[in-house]
This record gives sequence, structure tokens and C-alpha cells, in this order.
Amino acid sequence: MQNEVFQDSVRKHDPNILCLAAKERSGYYIVKRIFDFSIALVLLVLLSPLMMLVAILIFVYSPGPIFFIQERVGAKREFKNKEVYWKKVVFRCVKFRTMKLNADSSIHQAYFKALIENDENQMAALQSQPTQVRKLVQDPRIIRPGFLLRKLSLDELPQFWNVLLGDMSLVGPRPAIPYEVEMYKPWHLRRLEAQPGITGLQQVTARSTADFDEQVKLDIEYVEKQSFLFDLMIILKTPLVVFSTKGAY
Repeated sequence: MQNEVFQDSVRKHDPNILCLAAKERSGYYIVKRIFDFSIALVLLVLLSPLMMLVAILIFVYSPGPIFFIQERVGAKREFKNKEVYWKKVVFRCVKFRTMKLNADSSIHQAYFKALIENDENQMAALQSQPTQVRKLVQDPRIIRPGFLLRKLSLDELPQFWNVLLGDMSLVGPRPAIPYEVEMYKPWHLRRLEAQPGITGLQQVTARSTADFDEQVKLDIEYVEKQSFLFDLMIILKTPLVVFSTKGAY
């Protein structure tokens, strides 16, 4: 009870405070950060030729910026008054551009609203056809090579830079767009109680096939169970999921 009162008083001074963080996991977060930084640095070097080819492909089909930089919502551990909290933060997430220049986000906002409300009729209308896939597949904003890049998750390779900077981890819930978080139900915010990741439990379990509440429940399961061995298991599963392209669009 004392912790809850103390936590509420802290949140009044900073509404971005989400909750108290478990102190017993401090060692895990140190190891996780060292592992994240090391692996991200190695992969950026090893994958640089592939990333160069992707950059050329994007520019040939759609001259303009190679990268798409967008504000995303994440979380960081913050120390305050001898306690550790998860604090909601906004950072600049880097991806390869898969859309036309100056693409309008209104169709995605409308689709996400329908997704979070589980409005199948509206989702089907926005997709122009009924579908069990819980992702905007028929998106007129996507350039031709963008479909392949998304299917193989190659558009997310620049996010290893976000891992180096400490904005993201290799494993965690996917970073949400600010307008998505504004639509969350209160219990959905629990998925922000971990640093966002390039891959995660939801991605290797129900990639674009579960409704939004189920996706959030998987993220919360990760939040509650996270450990170094659990992270390794998810990382090892990720290549199999990516190369199978099941649920990828």
C-alpha cells in the first residue's frame, strides 16, 4: 500500500511514470543492455552490404529519402527517490522507407481504431475485402519493393541503430505510434512496462493473426516473464518465423 501511495504521488509530478520496476531484475537489465549493444553493433556491420542493396532498391523505385523516421512510444527505467520506475518516452524510430513520399497516415489511424475495437466490418471495408489478418495489408501507400521488404522484415534492419542508442532492445513489445497509445484502454498500457524491441513474444507467437487484445496479452506475458533465457528463446525463434513469412505482410 505504501508503494502504491508513493507511486501515485510520483505520477502526479510526472504523468509519464507508468509503474514501479522490479529491483530484483536490475542485473538482468544490465546484462540485457550489454548483449543488445554488442549484437546490434555486430549485425549492423555484417548486414551493411544487404542494407546498401535495400537502400539502392528503394531509391530506384521511389527517389527520395531512404529512411523513414517516425516518433514512437517506448519506456525507460528511471531512478527517482531511491525507487526505479518505468517511464513512458517518445523516441525517433528508424526504418527503411516502404511507402510513397508524404504518405497520409489517416487510413492507418482508421484501421488501428477498428482493430482496437475489434470492428471486423470496418477492418474489412478498409482492406477492401474480409480477412483474418490483423494488419492493414491492402495499403495503397506502399511502394512496390515495400511489400517484399515488409514480408521479410528487412525494413526493420535500421532499428539496430535504435538498439545501439538505447531506445530499443532486441526483444520487447513493438514500439507503438503515439496516436495508437492515445486509443489504448487503461490495461493496454501495461505493454509499455518494458523497453520496446525489434522482435518479441507476440511476433514469434501470433504474427498479424491475433486480435489486438490477444497481442497485448502476449506483450504483458513477456513483461511478467522476461529473463535473459526467455529473450534468447525468442531471438532463436525469430529467424524461423521471418523466413517462413507466415503472417507477414
